[in-house]
Amino acid sequence: MPPLPQDEHPTSEFAVPKGLLAREPEPVDEHPTSEFAVPEGFRLPEREQPGSTFQFTPAGGVPTTAGRGPMARRAAPWQDRMRTMVRMPLAERPAPEPSPRGEDESGPAAPRVLDLTLRIGELLLAGGEGAEDVETSMFAVAHAYGLDRCEPTVTFTLLSVTYQPSLVDDPVSLSRTVRRRGTDYTRLAAVFRLVDDITSTEVTLEEAYRTLAEIRRNRHPFSKNELTMATGLLAGAAATLVGGGPLVFVLAALGAMAGDRLAWLCSSRGLPEFYQFVAAAMPPAAIGVTVTMGLHEVFDGVRASAVITGGLFALIPGRALVAAVHDGLTGYYITASARLLEVMYLIVGIVCGVLLVLYLGEQFGPGFDPDTVYSIERPVTQLFAAMLLAFAFCVLLQQELRTVLWATLNGGVAWLIFATLAHTVEIDPVPATVAAAGLVGLFGQLLSRYQFASAMPYITAAIGPLLPGSATYFGLLGIAQGNTDKGFQYLATAAALALAIAIGVNLGGELARLFIKTPGLETPLPGRRAAKRTRGF
Repeated sequence: MPPLPQDEHPTSEFAVPKGLLAREPEPVDEHPTSEFAVPEGFRLPEREQPGSTFQFTPAGGVPTTAGRGPMARRAAPWQDRMRTMVRMPLAERPAPEPSPRGEDESGPAAPRVLDLTLRIGELLLAGGEGAEDVETSMFAVAHAYGLDRCEPTVTFTLLSVTYQPSLVDDPVSLSRTVRRRGTDYTRLAAVFRLVDDITSTEVTLEEAYRTLAEIRRNRHPFSKNELTMATGLLAGAAATLVGGGPLVFVLAALGAMAGDRLAWLCSSRGLPEFYQFVAAAMPPAAIGVTVTMGLHEVFDGVRASAVITGGLFALIPGRALVAAVHDGLTGYYITASARLLEVMYLIVGIVCGVLLVLYLGEQFGPGFDPDTVYSIERPVTQLFAAMLLAFAFCVLLQQELRTVLWATLNGGVAWLIFATLAHTVEIDPVPATVAAAGLVGLFGQLLSRYQFASAMPYITAAIGPLLPGSATYFGLLGIAQGNTDKGFQYLATAAALALAIAIGVNLGGELARLFIKTPGLETPLPGRRAAKRTRGF
């Protein structure tokens, strides 16, 4: 067949047939919008101004405080803000307020920040601070340098902190062991000031390291001789508090000073604390036995029980007991168990030292009068004795001079409340002790909140007049005389009073944080859910 004629202008098979007009393309808009654009004529409501009740939720979550800047952070104590964060699980924590250090990508390396955090926590734990307060301080330091997703952990001798930048990054963990403990509340206050400066002002990492090194190098404010004299004042004031006179004051002071020097000697020889407490408890008991055995003409009317009780006041580990019960009430059971075991060993050391001397006195002497009870005979004198006892405790705790006056007044108020409830209103000593210790904890928290410092210097010395020295002595005397039922009854009373002190102090602190509004917080801190165990499981 002949070939088909070729068209000069071939077209596709899908070409538009002749006579059919093609649709003209729609004009392209120079400013395309989303399919969800607001239609014309529809007006959006105006965005509420910052500070209003109705605000848009930010992408990073709801901040814990509405304030911004150093002054707003300074007005709200970091203890309250960070304690709320620590008490909540990591997945439920709201986004903390933006940290200016965290916005800079060229900030300090995470291991360096974690190392500084551990060193600060080590000084606080070694100084007797509670486990929750140590974790709060560590979290505050880590957050101030931009490490928000961190988890500090504190036990009795071990501190650790873990930081994970994101869910896909490997976590970084560091730990540190506390091998030596010492009581120095001046150093403790300096560490708290450092944490406050880190969280409220622009303190670089190197400046923080330099300040921490200076705190470590600082010497104790009081020497050994001054501490020995403070021990004597404490014992004399305690003997006066339980009804002793001027001669009892002198004898109790001499016994406590001799016991303190003997304990220093044991410490210099490397003996453990248990044997130091055994040695320190023997001289006051020996002086009491000497007064009873054959010197009635010289020491006529002197109460040996007051002499021995005064010496025991300087040895009862009230600070460790309060910290142990506080850790248990706040959920740190491992640390609380270790602290209670430490307290038990120290008390057993005191018991061994006193019982040895009392047993010898019962064998070779005329015997003791176990029926002498504590009474309020000279309320004004005993009030001043309680304040002197608190002042001596302040010296033994190496406190700063600016905290001594407040702690002394707090101790006087504690004894006044206890004496009024227990001897005037005739309430049982245990609830009276809880009430007095609760006021101590409340006042201590108030002072620490507005001083941006630790509450320990205002609380520990103030509970001195409430320590169960008399009940401890009568319990040991009953055991030495073979009356074990009565002895253990007194010791059980002493344990109940000690627990009442610790629970009252913790309760006062919780009430201060629960009901008192923190200045500078425009929005309340988020609540936390506690463990609920009401059915035994």
